Amino acid sequence: MDALPLTPGELVCLGSSLAFSGLFYYLHRKKAKVVAKIQEAPKLQVSESLPDILSATGSSCLQYVAIEGVVQPTEAALTSPYHNELQGVIERLVLKEHRLIWNSLARSWTDSERVVLEQVHTVPFVLASPAGRSVGQVSVESPLQAVELPLETVYERFQQTSHGFKDLLGHYLSGEKPKGFLETEEMLLVGSSLTGIGELTMQPDGSLRLQPPADGTGYFLHLGDWQALLADMQSVSNFWKWAALLCGFVGTAVILRALFRAYWDYRLRKEQEAQQQEFEKLRCQRSSDLDLSDEPPESACVICLTNLRECVLLPCGHVCCCFRCFQALPSRTCPICRSPIDRVVPLYQA
Repeated sequence: MDALPLTPGELVCLGSSLAFSGLFYYLHRKKAKVVAKIQEAPKLQVSESLPDILSATGSSCLQYVAIEGVVQPTEAALTSPYHNELQGVIERLVLKEHRLIWNSLARSWTDSERVVLEQVHTVPFVLASPAGRSVGQVSVESPLQAVELPLETVYERFQQTSHGFKDLLGHYLSGEKPKGFLETEEMLLVGSSLTGIGELTMQPDGSLRLQPPADGTGYFLHLGDWQALLADMQSVSNFWKWAALLCGFVGTAVILRALFRAYWDYRLRKEQEAQQQEFEKLRCQRSSDLDLSDEPPESACVICLTNLRECVLLPCGHVCCCFRCFQALPSRTCPICRSPIDRVVPLYQA
């Protein structure tokens, strides 16, 4: 039975590369579809003409649009507990514990963090026209369902933990060393320029609402214009594309290596068969002229002492064995001088 063309290691590498390549290509296509949909979406700005635009489409709903405006609260805004002059409509407070963990394999301390507390507060807000709130506004619904919250870090403080001698001794025994706590505050500030990409609907009372698309398409809230969001999405899509190509290249390289090895094995097998046929032909020519007695001839093979010496071992040049014994050698070394054998040629005698 022929051996498998791929070694177990190559099979694992090939399977892993193909699996990762398929996964990365799926992620690339998923991001590429989002990019294409954002490019095709109508680009609007908050203005008093938005109701007329919806009416002109013959529907009270645009399934996917990109709309730009300025963030304004519809009621009392959130005030930062650390900066009284900062007001926002979304606030996230995060408390993280940082530790050093002893890695016995690397023989070093590695950083580790754990979220101890996270709080998110929101108030209803709208996207208003830069010209003023009276010109037009669009209510933003379910902002926490956006793919990524458009928050800015407005406060950050690291409180280092103090340790005594007993604490340090306990840390080395347990393999964990607390570093301290990182406290951060992120907010979507009032007056920020925001781009919302989602479903735009007109309510019976004439108000406009931006909400997550009903078909499950990505709902985006992004600080800045839609071109910046599109560039970020294209960058992510290209990353997954190159990752898929790299994994596919690795799988192709494994297959080519296996094919190259199979080709050389095939050539070596054909050369051995041709060489064996040549030696058999030479043996048949000599058998009619040779009459072996009970005593081995002087030119007999030094291994089997039966057949004639018919191999020239190169590069050492020793003539000491027949072809069958050469094939049975446990290692490709000369039986006389133990030097490596590169190739063997038939011995022709006049």
